[in-house]
Amino acid sequence: MKILGIDTSNMPLGVALADGDIIKGELITHVKKDHSSQAMPAIESLLRQCKVAPGELDLIVVAKGPGSYTGVRIGVTIAKTLAWSLGIPIAGVSSLEVLAANGRYFPGVIVPLFDARRGQLYTGLYRYEGGVLRCLEADRIVAASEWARQLSERGEDVLFVGADAPLYSELFRNHLGERVHVAPPSLGLPRPSELVMLGKEKERENAHTFVPNYIRLAEAEAKWLAKQKGERNDGDRCTISANDHP
Repeated sequence: MKILGIDTSNMPLGVALADGDIIKGELITHVKKDHSSQAMPAIESLLRQCKVAPGELDLIVVAKGPGSYTGVRIGVTIAKTLAWSLGIPIAGVSSLEVLAANGRYFPGVIVPLFDARRGQLYTGLYRYEGGVLRCLEADRIVAASEWARQLSERGEDVLFVGADAPLYSELFRNHLGERVHVAPPSLGLPRPSELVMLGKEKERENAHTFVPNYIRLAEAEAKWLAKQKGERNDGDRCTISANDHP
């Protein structure tokens, strides 16, 4: 089974190709470039180097979020388009789960994280049990200080994984002390090869019905909905006023 993995959910861009349990190749970049213009060339280059034609693919695996709204949308759109055009299924994997996979040999709990700005994190809680990555607490967006407090109550060693982890390491150490472990930079980026291997075990989905996991609305969408709600409320008040003063 030939599987293509795509991750554009955050600043890193990653694509990987597997043939069964063999990773044929992967490509990762961590630069401020537009994923919409970089992802397809990266996919085409990887397939060409591995001498695999698109028609030979059996499954598309995509990092389905959370992360950058635009980044998640780009990756999912590409994955759905490829799956639909090739007539093959798609499988989604949490972007945080992919990152947590880098902590395979850590004996405690694993906390993958992406900075969500304004003191908030996209994060979750994972642990390897018998060589299998288990999700202990579902992915979420949470204030970093509140997350640090919750983790301190567990009394376990914690491995923080992600390129953004150093931004919050002092905060975590203030709450957890010596139980804090921060993964080195070499393990800070999500590996598309891990994405592919995780995706092999996920439920296959139809490209038409597959949906990403943004966790929260894009800021622009949230403002638009708030504006619409405000306008509806204003309309209700006007109607009441008219009824009170015929």
